[in-house]
Amino acid sequence: MANDNRQQTAIVTGAKGQLGVDMVDRLNRLGYRVYGYSREELDIADSDRVMARIKADKPDVVIHCAAYTKVDQAESEPEEAYRINAYGTRNVAVAAEACGSKLVYVSTDYVFDGSGSQPYHEFASTGPMSVYGHSKLEGERFVRQLHSRWFIVRTSWVFGKHGGNFVKTMLQLAQSRDKLTVVADQVGCPTYTADLAERISDLIESERYGVYHISNSGHCSWHEFAQAIMKEAGLAVEVIPITTNEFPRPAKRPAFSVLDSMALRLNQFSQLRSWREALAEFMKDIN
Repeated sequence: MANDNRQQTAIVTGAKGQLGVDMVDRLNRLGYRVYGYSREELDIADSDRVMARIKADKPDVVIHCAAYTKVDQAESEPEEAYRINAYGTRNVAVAAEACGSKLVYVSTDYVFDGSGSQPYHEFASTGPMSVYGHSKLEGERFVRQLHSRWFIVRTSWVFGKHGGNFVKTMLQLAQSRDKLTVVADQVGCPTYTADLAERISDLIESERYGVYHISNSGHCSWHEFAQAIMKEAGLAVEVIPITTNEFPRPAKRPAFSVLDSMALRLNQFSQLRSWREALAEFMKDIN
């Protein structure tokens, strides 16, 4: 922890979400005084409440995990997605800046259109295809415009012990089926929330501000991810590959959203371990 003979204070928004719970745990272990707020405890879209809360807690750092994450639903309720992901983030950025706090904003691989075939580094052009992706990118823009000491952390395909995710869904479906169909033409990087929280805690103890892509190393399709989950669980479930067109969804997904963690390398932070290794540990933990 930053060594200035004073206990450092952190606020975590979205503290009951997948990353939020692990982030609070990690910071507690590092000796921070942590204020974790769920959606019920702090509505980030209420600018006055956000300012009052952050001024009262006087945090050294705000880690903004709260978000509207219903990717498909956002297509039919775009105003709600922008209210939370764009203006909610604006409110947090303004309050954190007013209090002199560092700010971490957790963003997404969905800010890219996925039309490329090379991993996206932090300086690659964005071009979201969904309301969710657009709303998260507008949150990034507010952070850049309204705050002076920020980390924007883009991550992808998140799984963790707390809350729902693809790994838990696959394991649940496997209880009642001997065959599963999973999309094979979307490729990305699975990310274990415990590993992500660890690297974010490294960032905030530095002054190396900027955009960071943080996901576990390596990449796979959803189909390959599902196959690995079954293998780790020792389940004899057949995973059948299908195309995106065979599984239509309201929101478009990027076909190739592999993130390159160039900023971690260039700023002398460690890359995360492989997604397979992280998945194996996660499966042990939940068992």
